[in-house]
Amino acid sequence: MQDDLRADQITPINPLPGVVWLLALPMIALEILFSLADAGVTGGPQAVGWRIAAIQDYGVFPEFWRQNLAAGAVDMPLIRRFFSFVFVHGSATQALFGIAMTMALGKFVGEVFKGWAVALVFLGSGALGALAYGFVVPNQPLYGAFPGVYGLIGAFSFLIWVKMAGTGVNQLRAFSLIGALMVFQAVYGAFFTLLPMVMPSMGQVGHDWSWVADLPGFAAGFLLSFVVSPGGFARVRERIRNR
Repeated sequence: MQDDLRADQITPINPLPGVVWLLALPMIALEILFSLADAGVTGGPQAVGWRIAAIQDYGVFPEFWRQNLAAGAVDMPLIRRFFSFVFVHGSATQALFGIAMTMALGKFVGEVFKGWAVALVFLGSGALGALAYGFVVPNQPLYGAFPGVYGLIGAFSFLIWVKMAGTGVNQLRAFSLIGALMVFQAVYGAFFTLLPMVMPSMGQVGHDWSWVADLPGFAAGFLLSFVVSPGGFARVRERIRNR
């Protein structure tokens, strides 16, 4: 009987928290639609432009944001872009990595955080990353899940950091993986951003400023975790006192 019960409890795929599906399913549905349209399977000839139209409607355009902010014309459709851009991707490859990382990191964080906290970290980090992006980047649109993904990485790093607080282990080790990832992302992004400035003939290569949103996204995810994690800041303070 006990063996049968254990067998029934074994599943080939570990279930994801519901909130992770709520975040990932819109990305999956949109990418399937865009990929079918790009392949000419659905929507007819005009469907080829659906992806570009979605980026125009839901992406963050820095110059457009700054002009409206200066004119005092910041309305809900404009603010909505800071939360909607994470669900639209510029290519199937970008979508594949964004969706996979959202689901993987969302599962890790969702095993500790409540569902609303996972959603707040993902969307809040994305919005704060996009806000920083909007003030820094000249005029390249921002789209894709990665600023929100970096927020989840920040929350995951927070969990490791708190876990190490009571063990006597150097807590900076919690940031070793993300540190390496951020350095790679920053060097990669900066290289392809600065390359056209040094070599004008390479003007069509690079200009990828997305890392400008990723790094604030990570910081936002880490800091938001002090508030939305179970027990909040009081739990963190208690762990630090007891180490």
